[in-house]
Amino acid sequence: MPNQSAQELHLLRAAYAAFNARDIDAALTLMTADVKWPKAFKGGFVHGPEEIRAYWTEQWSEIDPRVEPSAFYPQDASQVLVDVHQLVRDLAGSVLADEHVGHRFTIKDGLIQAMEVCPLPPSGPGG
Repeated sequence: MPNQSAQELHLLRAAYAAFNARDIDAALTLMTADVKWPKAFKGGFVHGPEEIRAYWTEQWSEIDPRVEPSAFYPQDASQVLVDVHQLVRDLAGSVLADEHVGHRFTIKDGLIQAMEVCPLPPSGPGG
């Protein structure tokens, strides 16, 4: 299904771009109404667009994260694992984290239904 994969990659790249631009509204238009999102630096999950809006607003008041996808690994008909270079700074600009992490997305009807932070495959870049 190359077309579906291309659509998924476009969707995910758009989501990362919106996040890095701090454009919550643009990011939320790429998600389902029942989206499940990890509270990566707090623990647990938030559900739905308004909880994500509140979480990101809080997160960005405390840290300055940038996430750049570097590789995509389609896993099945609805999931894609993304190798992400994550650079997190405090609000003064000091680096708190500079690492590669895995983000597994579940996609439903062309929208992001869920994201979870997960290990990267050992055969990935640098593995």
